[in-house]
Amino acid sequence: MTNHGAVLPDIDRIAIVGLGLIGGSIARGLRVAGYGGHLSGAVVNEADAARAIELDMVDACHTRIAPAVADADLIVMATPPGALDPVLREIAAARAPESIVTDTGSSKASVVQAAQHVFAPAARARFVPCHPIAGTENSGIEAGFATLFKARRVILTPDEQTEATALAAVEAMWAALGARVAHMTVAHHDEVLAATSHVPHVLAYTLVDTLAAMAERTEIFAYAAGGFADFTRIASSDPALWRDIVSANREPVLHTLDAYIDRLQRVRAAIAAGDDGRVDEVFQRAKTARDGFASQRERDER
Repeated sequence: MTNHGAVLPDIDRIAIVGLGLIGGSIARGLRVAGYGGHLSGAVVNEADAARAIELDMVDACHTRIAPAVADADLIVMATPPGALDPVLREIAAARAPESIVTDTGSSKASVVQAAQHVFAPAARARFVPCHPIAGTENSGIEAGFATLFKARRVILTPDEQTEATALAAVEAMWAALGARVAHMTVAHHDEVLAATSHVPHVLAYTLVDTLAAMAERTEIFAYAAGGFADFTRIASSDPALWRDIVSANREPVLHTLDAYIDRLQRVRAAIAAGDDGRVDEVFQRAKTARDGFASQRERDER
């Protein structure tokens, strides 16, 4: 079969391993974008496989990875980090020699290291590490939606061995989904994401856990205002997923946590000393930075 559509015309068959929030949104987005090739999926159980077909997310869905990826031109790995090694091994054993493989993991050093152990050099050159900066606190087969990646940034971390054709194919997929593609080194990506995503999840989980442990927790949550809900929304995310993400990116997360704890201790000292000027300085500086971020995001989404 040749896919003559305008969307990814050189990619006849795409396999998506994992059809939760990220993988499901890729499948739905490709459908809406008009991808004319064959979409296959791999999920963990028969119920999810049947539901994926019922939702028209994919043309075929399997509970084993091998039949989903065997004849795919492009394989997208959208599985939790805890499943990284076994999934990569199954893909390596079943993929066609010329297939392109990409992932959606939130940390990149762990993925790249695992791929280096599993893939032969030729296959490694057709592996494009990737991370879409998009998500919600929801998970599972029903969680995905076609516009998740629209105007969102997607970071690719190729190296000097990455084949240009593989990189171009992955870039084209994300462009079809409406994303904005950027390139980074693996190390820089992991530092940035530790600061902007991984540590915020640690803080949200820890704050909610701290308040839940207080004797008067029922009253505390009853009177929690919108700011509490906004700040802690991400604590409703899948705990096992975020435990694995933090573990996979341990050193950058620890570095950022140490910097945060140092700043927090300084603010505590200022509050204890009644140094309102120092507290105001921190708050004003943070507001300026946050307002700048919000304005830039609004411009990006137009």
